[in-house]
Amino acid sequence: MYCTKKIASDLVWVGANDRRLAMFEGVYSVPAGVSYNSYLLTDEKTVLFDTVDKAVSRTFFENLEHELGGRPLDYVIVHHMEPDHSATLSELLLRHPETTVVCNDKTAVMIAQFFGKDAVKNMHLVKEGDVLSAGAHELTFYLAPMIHWPEVMMTYDKSAHTLFTADAFGVFGALNGAIFADEVDFDRDYLKEARRYYTNIVGKYGAQVQALLKKASGIEISLICPLHGFVWRRNLDSFINKYLLWSSYTPEESGVVIAYASIYGNTANAAEVLSAYLFDRGVRTVVYDVSVTPASDIIAACFRFSHIVFAAPTYNSGIFVTMEAFLHDLAAHSLQNRTVAFIQNGSWAPTSGKQMRAIIEPLRNTTVLNGLISVKSALKPEQAAELAALADTIAADIAEKDELRKQKEAAEAVDNAPALPCGIDNNAMFKLSYGLYVLTARSGEKDNGCIINTAVQLTDSPKTLTIAVNKANFTEQMIRESGEFNLSVLTDAVPMSVISRFGFQSGRDCSKFEGCDCVRRSANGIRYIPKYTNAYISCKVLEALDHGTHTLFVAEVTEAVVLDKSAESVTYERYLSEIKPKTAPVCPTVQKGYVCKICGYVYEGETLPADFVCPLCKHGAADFEPIG
Repeated sequence: MYCTKKIASDLVWVGANDRRLAMFEGVYSVPAGVSYNSYLLTDEKTVLFDTVDKAVSRTFFENLEHELGGRPLDYVIVHHMEPDHSATLSELLLRHPETTVVCNDKTAVMIAQFFGKDAVKNMHLVKEGDVLSAGAHELTFYLAPMIHWPEVMMTYDKSAHTLFTADAFGVFGALNGAIFADEVDFDRDYLKEARRYYTNIVGKYGAQVQALLKKASGIEISLICPLHGFVWRRNLDSFINKYLLWSSYTPEESGVVIAYASIYGNTANAAEVLSAYLFDRGVRTVVYDVSVTPASDIIAACFRFSHIVFAAPTYNSGIFVTMEAFLHDLAAHSLQNRTVAFIQNGSWAPTSGKQMRAIIEPLRNTTVLNGLISVKSALKPEQAAELAALADTIAADIAEKDELRKQKEAAEAVDNAPALPCGIDNNAMFKLSYGLYVLTARSGEKDNGCIINTAVQLTDSPKTLTIAVNKANFTEQMIRESGEFNLSVLTDAVPMSVISRFGFQSGRDCSKFEGCDCVRRSANGIRYIPKYTNAYISCKVLEALDHGTHTLFVAEVTEAVVLDKSAESVTYERYLSEIKPKTAPVCPTVQKGYVCKICGYVYEGETLPADFVCPLCKHGAADFEPIG
């Protein structure tokens, strides 16, 4: 008897559940089984998205034939060649010789490796961005290498906004009647298995997942159809955000994983004592015996929490075998950005701590807390102070990082929240002078800014001003695209570091706001600089005039706010005489040429053109001096 689930009017789940499977891929325990998802689209053409494992082939073919209802199967799209999704492909083609296999060139090679060169009679090779029409549905293909095999690809159905994601967004566990994630309490019952699935199956390939998520951010997605687990139709952002965290190796929570190995219980005792001390200090702690708990569970916990303590005895002059195996497994999953500590045990020559550290420390952005605790045979009461000190150190480190995170989140919340309109204060216009300004703009999701020295009020009613911007500046391009900008009027207290940040580097190559400790957004959503600024003015472009090297923007003032009534605006004269460096370092390897006195840019050549403009700081030939 068939057992299918309708996803949309013309899209049906024809997969199957396997509750007899004990070890997924022979490695990962699956006490709740696993689902093998396959989807059938019935348009002018019929399209099957992947097949299933041989273990559930009977159910799969019953489901497929029922939903086809005697129609031919026009296409089968092979997203991933791992046998849990492709083992029944050869039988499918025997049952449906009319079917065309849609795949990429890497998949084609693997099909021949698994089933022989003559297994496929009809094959349609696709590459990134290719489109296949099924009638009303147009299917676009995206390559997703190393998620988690090199041939993996995904399919996007533009008309239904459906993304078929191969192994991405999968979950361990059979489906219990429900097909959609919103039909169950996902966070309570399945999030743990989703995390364990990601960290163990895909976790090593965080960079590739980040690339995929960036690619997917440009398309509208209403349905996510993975090859394991639930279909997502609501709250997609909640699951996508988890993938953003996991793939960036950012801890979900502040807390400690204590992973220990113990032969006779003495190392276990040290782990238990430490966990009690951590609890007393308000630190969330989970404790695992690596000899008992499956590695996949502990790895998932290490991805979840911020701090890890490894504790193991010395064994045959090395690390006790179960801990050594676990550490190599964890390292193979490329865990990053964690703070770790070590406890070793040994009756005569404890060396496991040093060896554990040698495996873990090379992982990217790993911080090792000082103070290796060494137990001789059994923990003594006099060593309690060492464990208490370690607990204090961990608790303090977590508290410090939590505070920094809260500050960053608060700053980002303020920065990213546009202010309410404040109207136009004429006093802000009085701050304009022949001075220096930070000119800021926003185009799409990109923020940028540059230094200008020309801003003049034109009319009072309507209130308009004009600015001159060098065409070489990325900000100029962004203003032409968006038609809006902000002007931050700098004060005479402005340091050279602010001018260097916005004037001596290109926004094409960097984020000028990265590490900037004080920025805000005005009502138009564009950033301004509240520090070393006495006023900001928001404008909407009325006209852009071409003046050779510069564009002259004529703009209407939409908002003008005074930030500091008493602070004087910096003049260009003060900048030249007191702020601008008098000399700049010269590149010693260049024998002939000219160096910019402002930013240190070196022009190599016998003669400096009279009209030369520094590509970094935009100063002219007058601010260059001969080398030597």
